[in-house]
Amino acid sequence: MVVEDSMRPTLRPGDGLLAIRWGRVKPGQLRVFPDPTSSSRWLIKRAGEVQGTGGGATFEARSDNPDAPGVVDSRRFGWVPAAGTYRVVWTVRAGSG
Repeated sequence: MVVEDSMRPTLRPGDGLLAIRWGRVKPGQLRVFPDPTSSSRWLIKRAGEVQGTGGGATFEARSDNPDAPGVVDSRRFGWVPAAGTYRVVWTVRAGSG
């Protein structure tokens, strides 16, 4: 579940997601991965530039709303290894259903 504003307007607090470990990282995809700055938290970010292929690929993790309070993305922790990340394939808006 989304808990902060870094991905607005695409995602907002309370939205739910379904993410699977599938396919290679491509620019523009939403990816879920462990926060490199806090082992107890997961992040949802948009893949920017991708370098490499297969298990050695890395990507730039971008926030859609980089000026939101408390934003943490590749500007702070650098590029993310693609291995161990999940691709968001479905979202559910808060309050729907």
